[in-house]
Amino acid sequence: MSVISAIRLSHAPVAAFMIVGLFWGSMAALAPQLKAQIGADDATFGLLLLGTSIGLLTTMILAPMFDRALGQWALPVASIGLAVAFLFPGLATAPVLFFMAMIGAGLASGLLDVTMNARVSELEAAHKRPLMNANHGMFSVAYAIGAFGTGFGREAGMVPVAIFACVGILALLLATRTRMAVAVTEEDTVKTSAFPYAIVGLCGAVVLIAFMTEAAVESWSALHVERTLGGRAAEGAFGPTMLGITMAIGRFGGQAVADTWSDLTVIFWGAVCAATGAVIAAFAPTPLVAYIGFGTLGLGVSAIGPIGLAIVGRLVRPEIRTLAISRTAVIGFSGFFIAPAAMGLISQGFGLRTSFAAIGLLVCILFPLIGILRKRGA
Repeated sequence: MSVISAIRLSHAPVAAFMIVGLFWGSMAALAPQLKAQIGADDATFGLLLLGTSIGLLTTMILAPMFDRALGQWALPVASIGLAVAFLFPGLATAPVLFFMAMIGAGLASGLLDVTMNARVSELEAAHKRPLMNANHGMFSVAYAIGAFGTGFGREAGMVPVAIFACVGILALLLATRTRMAVAVTEEDTVKTSAFPYAIVGLCGAVVLIAFMTEAAVESWSALHVERTLGGRAAEGAFGPTMLGITMAIGRFGGQAVADTWSDLTVIFWGAVCAATGAVIAAFAPTPLVAYIGFGTLGLGVSAIGPIGLAIVGRLVRPEIRTLAISRTAVIGFSGFFIAPAAMGLISQGFGLRTSFAAIGLLVCILFPLIGILRKRGA
């Protein structure tokens, strides 16, 4: 299925994916400025980002109920909530305030993440077509736009809250395009013995590794370019921008080959590419070489997370799809917040080069997981 037709078919969740991408792209490019604004060192800043995972874990309980209660209005309401929540990290001037703000951002982002992925899975089931990579590709496009625009905002002297407010205006405009009818399924009481924990756990691990890899570059590439390699603010912002661009290319490419390549084949070669990119970034002597590493990593890891979520949506019963995706998503999306904290701790002790090398080793865990999924018929 072509990328354009996939985007048209899933235009409502596409707008939601773009909202999330804009905010996290902006957040990545603002990392050095936010870190300085609250006066935190590498390890502390990484740990503070774990506040987002607390908010995210809450969505594991709230997202299915939120989705059922609001129905077609779930995406617009969650989008507006995210726009409001991201003002607070920009206002924070102390570590504790930043930590609390990130809890709110994680909660809002998690609600939107789970709901929009569930909508895509519903559309895939209804139309018998792969759509997940195209939607995640639009996230990457918006992520690159958010990071790139934020870099220019920083160069112009804009404070973080002003940048987040500008992104919020764009998000509110996109939110008007997110309303979508919800697929109706028969009510089902999910018994503990009937819930597909094995497939959720396996796919959750795949998504976790993919998103940890992505998050490492999102949160620390700007600092790596600016501090390790002596780049300016705009040069630092181009690190996450490069990630967003190549991830968009990779996800659109994944969408294009979805009908001819198996999911596990895409994951295998993506892991090889991502591990190579992490090593290049770790040992880069100049910002240009680092960009090549970030780009190679982004190209490789791009389709892995969406495929993990798509496998879950395809293999579980329709009436528990949102619940299964919410569990898988929480496992996977926690990588966005575990990775920055782990990167900060490793960087504090051994430097950012070692941190990026560790990401290359992390990606290699995907290879045995591919074998297990193949045995389960994924």
